[in-house]
Amino acid sequence: MISSVTSTNARTTRVVAQSGRAKKRIRGSAVTLMTWCFVMLFFFPVLWMILTSFKPETQAATSPPTFFADWTMENFQAVFSSEMAPYLINSFSASLVSTVIVLMLAIPAAYALSIRPVVKVRDALLFFISTRFMPVAASIIPVYLILQSLDLLDNITALSVLYVGVNLPIAVWMMRSFFSEVPIEIVEAGQIDGANLRTELFRIVLPVVLPGVAAAGLICFIFAWNEYFLANLLTSSMARTAPPFLSSFVDGRGLFLSVLSAASTVAVLPVVIAGWFAQKQLVRGLAMGAIK
Repeated sequence: MISSVTSTNARTTRVVAQSGRAKKRIRGSAVTLMTWCFVMLFFFPVLWMILTSFKPETQAATSPPTFFADWTMENFQAVFSSEMAPYLINSFSASLVSTVIVLMLAIPAAYALSIRPVVKVRDALLFFISTRFMPVAASIIPVYLILQSLDLLDNITALSVLYVGVNLPIAVWMMRSFFSEVPIEIVEAGQIDGANLRTELFRIVLPVVLPGVAAAGLICFIFAWNEYFLANLLTSSMARTAPPFLSSFVDGRGLFLSVLSAASTVAVLPVVIAGWFAQKQLVRGLAMGAIK
């Protein structure tokens, strides 16, 4: 009798456990499905842009819109025949140079503000982030006059320096969060072993926060690559970047939707490729810092 009751209880326990696991699987599948739905919702405009780039101009803006069309590569041929390459090179140069300078300045600044906090560290952090409170449009006139007086309008170096000023506060705040995650015992152990400041920063702390540094660098690169306002107002031909160039496909004759979609597809490729190769470091880095 006792063994029968024990067997029944064991079966009941197994049934309850299996039911719990089934509910967890269903809940997990539902969350996964919802996640994919949100991803597709956000990705759909990009997918539509790519599809439109392969459509003839007469079929790109039909009403109602259609997925299928007479696919063609003429739009990409038109983009490259319009000499888009120099604008992409300008975007890449300004983004890369500004990102490298931002990292060179942000790493020691974040180190000083986290591991070796300076006096009135909150005031310093507030100053950094307060520079982002003011809209860029509020400072465009003095910036324009200064660059004009220095004969630096339509100059890729000047544009890179401006991108450094725009992205540096964000990079410092991000990296400070990453540096704050480093266990202080590691730093103290290095100091006991006689590590100087340079060894402490570059050989002890920096390898620990390298994913965060990569994430901050990639975000600064994307921000610089996508920047439109400064590039549109401060450049004209020699230092023109890709975002203002895309607006040239909208002229008095109308909107060339297929060619514009092809040019936009080409323009986003470098950022997508960089994000694809750095996705592991990007996820790890963002999981370390303040952007969670």
